[in-house]
Amino acid sequence: MSAFHAGERAIQQRAGFGDAVLSVGERFIRGALPEQHQAFFAQLPFVLLGVLDAQGVPRAGLLTGAPGFMSAVDDAHLEWQGDGLVGEGLAGCFAPGAQLGLLGIEAHTRRRNRANGVIVGAGDGRVRMRVTQSFGNCPKYIHPRRADLSPLTGTPRVMQGWDEAARRIVAAADTFYIATAHPEAANQAAPAHGVDVSHRGGEAGFVEVIGNTLSVLDYPGNRFFNTLGNLELNPQAGLLFIDYTSQSLLQLAVRAQIDWLPAPDEAPTRPGRMLRFEVVSAERTEGGLPLVWTD
Repeated sequence: MSAFHAGERAIQQRAGFGDAVLSVGERFIRGALPEQHQAFFAQLPFVLLGVLDAQGVPRAGLLTGAPGFMSAVDDAHLEWQGDGLVGEGLAGCFAPGAQLGLLGIEAHTRRRNRANGVIVGAGDGRVRMRVTQSFGNCPKYIHPRRADLSPLTGTPRVMQGWDEAARRIVAAADTFYIATAHPEAANQAAPAHGVDVSHRGGEAGFVEVIGNTLSVLDYPGNRFFNTLGNLELNPQAGLLFIDYTSQSLLQLAVRAQIDWLPAPDEAPTRPGRMLRFEVVSAERTEGGLPLVWTD
């Protein structure tokens, strides 16, 4: 089956990359984890998570634990402890049959690898996912900070609403994560029709905030357009921003719009893109993340 669905192919074509991406995708988007990815996930203290919430809306959160909390059972299955889930709206996301997107990122070495799949077992505190798509990403736009596990000392507080504190976190960010999903993700019709979570980075302030709208340029990447392909078919998305100084996180439910920009003179067939997000709801968890970061 194709590594890409119709939304991804539509964006690839309009972006001016034609069919050249197809052969690359078939080689690099695998149905199993290579050995280096198996070892990579096992050494991380956290992994980003994309899920569908109870209303079928994409949400972004985290899995945390001492390195080794996640491991590869074999090249087709990842397993982890289920008690390190961080984020609101994620309850029930580990039910058998649920689609997940995972992103392992080690920012201080600028490594990141994706693993999308479906939950095939949950019990005795352990969760197992069958991998349907596995691929690496380039090191572009990753701010090199190191994450270490640090137990929480207080009780997390959840604050609702798109308030001034939430806007400050977004306006100062150099990184965020975005969870998206194919509109038929729950049906498990094809490996490409799943849930995905990806990284976005830039200079601090690269996300522009005007009222309840966020704008960010779509920087050049691997040309797969997994995120934009999902948004082409399903504009609902979940954003995650981390406040690296306070062990806090901000989750946004948004509706996305892709604005196509004029092509530059040096690449007249390849227009640029601006992503615009309308904030639907916001949840800020203060002191809820058992991790500390150092640049």
